[in-house]
Amino acid sequence: MSTKSLKARHDVLAQSNKQLEILNGGLFEEGELPFFKDKIDAIGAYPLRPKKLEILQINVGYMCNQVCEHCHVDAGPDRKEIMTRETMELCLEVIRNTGAHTLDLTGGAPEMNPDFRWFVEQAAEAGIKDFIVRSNLTIIRANKKYYDLPQFFKKHNIHVISSMPHYTRGKTDKQRGDGVFDSSIKALQELNAVGYGMPDSDLRLDLVYNPSGAFLPGNQAALEADFKKALKQDFDIDFHKLFAITNLPIARFLDYLLASGNYEDYMYSLVEAYNPSAVAGVMCTNTISVSWDGWLYDCDFNQMLGLKVASKVKHLKDYNEEVLNDRDIVISQHCYGCTAGAGSSCQGTVA
Repeated sequence: MSTKSLKARHDVLAQSNKQLEILNGGLFEEGELPFFKDKIDAIGAYPLRPKKLEILQINVGYMCNQVCEHCHVDAGPDRKEIMTRETMELCLEVIRNTGAHTLDLTGGAPEMNPDFRWFVEQAAEAGIKDFIVRSNLTIIRANKKYYDLPQFFKKHNIHVISSMPHYTRGKTDKQRGDGVFDSSIKALQELNAVGYGMPDSDLRLDLVYNPSGAFLPGNQAALEADFKKALKQDFDIDFHKLFAITNLPIARFLDYLLASGNYEDYMYSLVEAYNPSAVAGVMCTNTISVSWDGWLYDCDFNQMLGLKVASKVKHLKDYNEEVLNDRDIVISQHCYGCTAGAGSSCQGTVA
């Protein structure tokens, strides 16, 4: 590994350690903010243990054509972490032998990985029941080499889950940058044109909503109704479901909370909204997250904090599902984000 790559990895690790220190009470007096561990221990859920593995979530790289202010991956055009074909081969071996029924490809913008299409074609042959690609929509219009993505997704019956901050231009562009809204609308219309998101279509198109500030998302069903009404009336766009996801206090969103002076209040709001009934449905209980370099994590958020699984099996090359399932899930204060209100996961609310 080059000196430059080693320095980049060291910088990322240092940032993760700094964020963990903050999350674990660095800005609060001792005992001021209850530990998540104690909250779930009070309902007999500690240690948190995995259920049957259902979802294999693979991050194929942190490179992205956007720089969103809430991004928990801290993704952007300057990120060089990209999954190699060699690591993808390890993923394919696991996919062929896993008990999971859902494959979830994410990034960054997963489509920017140079081996993305090859990987999709190979993985599609493995017989996964639900094959998800998480697209930011604007990638479809970013460059002519991506213009045929709607047709490519359709060919492989990909379940497209797309981020869409709001149904208005102002709120979307404020969170994601000028021009993002118009580009996203055009991409959604192109997906509709090939059959995605239509009421009776098997080509699944779902949207993801994240709040644009230091507050929790509203009711998912109500938000979905608002999005559907506005996008249909204004742009004749259809989609299937809307997932409302809580912004977790990590990475770029944590930086925003600290810079804006909202960190303490946001953490208190998460603690106050803690919902014990959401604990059983958190995504770390049925998901394994795989990083671009093949390491294994309980969830995508733990991946960004460098918190590998608490198991002898920590990397794809040693993958053993039986051993992996016999572990305690690694938790920290950011886990309040997944159990606040109706709960939150990559598939929306959980309670």
